[in-house]
Amino acid sequence: MEERSREIAAPIIITVIFVIYFLFYFIFLLGVLPGIVMKLLFGFVPFILAAVMIFVCIQRIGEIRSGEEDDLSQY
Repeated sequence: MEERSREIAAPIIITVIFVIYFLFYFIFLLGVLPGIVMKLLFGFVPFILAAVMIFVCIQRIGEIRSGEEDDLSQY
């Protein structure tokens, strides 16, 4: 059970790191980009990437819990 919790912790830690990075990147873009249109166009990208990271993390946790740790061996 300890090994499975360690395998689940890794994707969560990586996801948290990336979401924090995308948040800081968004704040940086708000300060650097001129005009509200540019801020909306390019500032929206970090939010999309953060949402995708969270979605992939949830999928990976589901795979680990169901026992599909080694997906590449199926191909």
